[in-house]
Amino acid sequence: MNKQNEIKDVQPIRSLERIEDMKLSLKKWCSERDYILFLLGINSGLRVGDLLAIKTSEIQGKKVVSLREGKTGKRRTIHLGNIYDELDAYIRTLEGAEWLFPSRKGNGSITRVQAYRQLQKAAQMVDISVGIGTHTLRKTFGYWHYKQFKDIAELQNILNHAHPQITLRYIGITDEQIESNLKSFRL
Repeated sequence: MNKQNEIKDVQPIRSLERIEDMKLSLKKWCSERDYILFLLGINSGLRVGDLLAIKTSEIQGKKVVSLREGKTGKRRTIHLGNIYDELDAYIRTLEGAEWLFPSRKGNGSITRVQAYRQLQKAAQMVDISVGIGTHTLRKTFGYWHYKQFKDIAELQNILNHAHPQITLRYIGITDEQIESNLKSFRL
């Protein structure tokens, strides 16, 4: 399967209960590192490559950070206030590690493949069988941002998409709306 198909098959987590299930599963069956990766991903909307490139020095002690996105080269302001305490406690356990998500092998960050495996493992533990991947984090952020604020233009800007339709399709709102409308459609 090529990368583009994998991203299309990956879905946002559309249930707050399922998000909590993933959090608990990551903490219990994986590690604090993997839990924080999930937490930061669903609260920032950053791509997994950008998450894995974060160094502890870039965010330690900060509630607002500015990071450069790898794909677009644009700067993104990330507000960490809602997850600051958990993130700060996690960083203190890293004992001076350079990378926010350090690999146990060598002096680098974990790989996308490792992040994917951990998310898959956590999803299996809570019986989420389809549509989970590293892009689930970004899509979940987008889905819930849209559900909360209903501002597709703002979300399009945050995700750096060229058109609102791309953003709606990306977070699965278009398909969800069509299915919902068809279920209740009657002449």
